[in-house]
Amino acid sequence: MNAEMTMETLLEEYPGARRALFSAFHIGGCQSCAYKLDDSLAQVCEANEIPITEALATLKESQQHDAEMLISVAQFIPHLESGDAVILDIRTREEYEAIALPGTKLMTQELQAKLFGEKGPEDLIILIDHQGRNVLDQCAWFRGHGLKRTYGVDGGIDRYAQVHDSSIPRYRLELE
Repeated sequence: MNAEMTMETLLEEYPGARRALFSAFHIGGCQSCAYKLDDSLAQVCEANEIPITEALATLKESQQHDAEMLISVAQFIPHLESGDAVILDIRTREEYEAIALPGTKLMTQELQAKLFGEKGPEDLIILIDHQGRNVLDQCAWFRGHGLKRTYGVDGGIDRYAQVHDSSIPRYRLELE
C-alpha cells in the first residue's frame, strides 16, 4: 500500500479501505467528498487536507482489524461440515439459487432480524459472499449488533471452489 496507488487499485486490493477512509476522514461518502477511481491516494488526501501518513496509518490499522474478521477456507471447512455455526450466504438470491453450499442459509432481512434477537456474543456466525469483497462490511455490521464471533470467509465461495471443491461452478458477475 502506498500513496501513489489509484483508488481503484486500493479498493480492489483492500476491500475495507472504503469503509476505513469514510469512517476516519469522511472521504467517499457523498458528492462533496467523492473521488475518482483513477485518483491516487495522495491526490485524494491532498484534496481533503489529510496528511498522507495519517491516511496510510489508518488504512494499515483497518487492514489489520479486517484480517481479524476473516477466516480461511481451511478454517471454514470444519464448521461447514460439523454444522456448529450459523453459516449465512450474503450473495443475491439468484446467486444462491444457482450455487449454494449445503448447510448454508441465504441471508434475508427477516433472518438477520431473527439472529439479532436470538443469538448472543458467544454464538459463531460465518458469512460467505462471492469473492470476499462484501463480507467485511457485513461482519462489522453483525459485530456492531453484539454478535462478536462473526467471521467472513476470505475469498468467498469462489476461493472455496478454487481450493477445496472444484465441482462448484465458478462465475463472474457482469455489472452494467
